[in-house]
Amino acid sequence: MFHQGHARQLMQAKTVFQNVYLIVGVCSDKVTHTFKGKTVMTDEERYEAVRHCRYIDEVLKDAPWETNDQFLIDNKIDFVAHDDIPYINEDGQDIYGGLKEKGMFVGTQRTEGVSTSDVISRIVRDYDMYVRRNLQRGYSAKDLNVSYLKEKKFKLQNKMEELKDRSKRVMGTIGEKKVDMLQRWEERSRDFIVSFLLLFGRDGPISHFWKDSKGKLLQAFSPPGSPTPSGRNTPDSTSSSEENLRSPPRKSSRTKRYLDDDGDDDDDEEEEEDDLLSRYNYINGEKSSNS
Repeated sequence: MFHQGHARQLMQAKTVFQNVYLIVGVCSDKVTHTFKGKTVMTDEERYEAVRHCRYIDEVLKDAPWETNDQFLIDNKIDFVAHDDIPYINEDGQDIYGGLKEKGMFVGTQRTEGVSTSDVISRIVRDYDMYVRRNLQRGYSAKDLNVSYLKEKKFKLQNKMEELKDRSKRVMGTIGEKKVDMLQRWEERSRDFIVSFLLLFGRDGPISHFWKDSKGKLLQAFSPPGSPTPSGRNTPDSTSSSEENLRSPPRKSSRTKRYLDDDGDDDDDEEEEEDDLLSRYNYINGEKSSNS
């Protein structure tokens, strides 16, 4: 694959001398798979990616893995640029060793932390995330070389992530509304308390109304007292009527009634005795006068 580290190396090769005509050789998939390993981008994709780099003057497709003198002459190549790390062939020799001995090799510096292996490592490390993302974008399990069970697992994880994101958005909205509601409630509660105190306070209209109507209610429910000989109610009668109004009449017990009845009989007997005694005295008085 072609990345920014390659572009920076091509920039170094382009600016190493004045008036450089830079030819970039790109190996085919067949050669790369044989000597290096499986590629991420196809050879056609890599040809196009390199051709669009601004430092490139010409792209040499299907370039050989190792160069020889005849290849250099045919393509009018004066120097070969590559990073200075030795590339060992099957014989254990550096494939750029001969060019280095002839003084036809230009070493370039790699960009630290940027390489094809690093990019692939990032993808492998976050493999599940990328598979879930592509499944969500419409790729099938067959396209991603994923089994049926893994496909269902990744889709379930995607649903869980969607629910988490949705709940976060909902909670954020609720939090904003909650603050707004609390502020409104605080303002309304203050107004309610002030209105309540004005209405039911000591100097409020409800207090005055109760004071004015209390006396009228007592007069309406209290019966007038018994008239005195002078035609006016005495204070005692008024107070007694108020007490009768306040407290209900008590029921008299049977014992008390019996006692009261017995007392009445005694009084009657005494009156009869007095009557008989007065009659006896009257009769005796008449007899003495006659005699």
